[in-house]
Amino acid sequence: MAEQEINFKKVVPIAVIVIAIILIIVFWSRMTKTVETGHAGILFRTFGDGVDTTQTFGEGFHFLAPWNKMYIFETRQQEVAEDMNVLSSNGLEIRVDVSVWYQPEYAKLGLLQRKIGNEYVRRVVIPALRSSARSVIGRYTPEQIYSTKRDAIQDEIFIETKKILDQKYVQLNKILIRSIILPPTIKQAIESKLKQEQQSLEYEFKLQIAQKEAERQKIEAEGKSTANKILNASLTTNILRDKGIEATLRLAESPNTKVIVIGSGADGLPLILGDSK
Repeated sequence: MAEQEINFKKVVPIAVIVIAIILIIVFWSRMTKTVETGHAGILFRTFGDGVDTTQTFGEGFHFLAPWNKMYIFETRQQEVAEDMNVLSSNGLEIRVDVSVWYQPEYAKLGLLQRKIGNEYVRRVVIPALRSSARSVIGRYTPEQIYSTKRDAIQDEIFIETKKILDQKYVQLNKILIRSIILPPTIKQAIESKLKQEQQSLEYEFKLQIAQKEAERQKIEAEGKSTANKILNASLTTNILRDKGIEATLRLAESPNTKVIVIGSGADGLPLILGDSK
């Protein structure tokens, strides 16, 4: 009898240990969670208040009670593109391809899970992008959309989409208009008009260049005329005679063969005969 009691006392702890090991093996996958790089986890407490909005679990290995659950979100920047038909300000249908760069707000993942869920892209991001794109593009004409206002439209879509997503715990990083497709006849008319405007600008530019060149030549001619008038007014007979004498003296000192006749030139200036060698 004593031996049976001893064996029973030994068997019970062993059985408990074995059962515990079996339970750990069975529930191991529910008791542990590995958060991959670029992701984060949100804990759902089954016997608590549900989604834990106070804590975000980062990358790495985590233990949790087997009755709880962890939702995983990708926290890196992501992209979604939408190809949609929208109406311009004059009612013309235009096809645009717009993409949005976004990511969930890391510190508010719990609120995102509780109020929207992990399908937030389909429920929030895409509808916000579509609504904003239609609203903004509807303010512009096809010509503005195709040519001059593309960057402005892109910025306005970003602002309106951001207002919506900021209230939905999603961070908006960038809006890109990847393509705009107009009906062929409208596109051809716009391109023809733009070409004519370009030619007109080139013609105006050439006229401006020609006008500036004419003004330059006029100023240069007026300058030369003024200089000649000043020079003529300052050249008296005595000055010319004095300059002639100075030139004659310099030539007389040179080794070249010449004949100088003093007083035989006009106004009594020396007359120089001979060739320079």
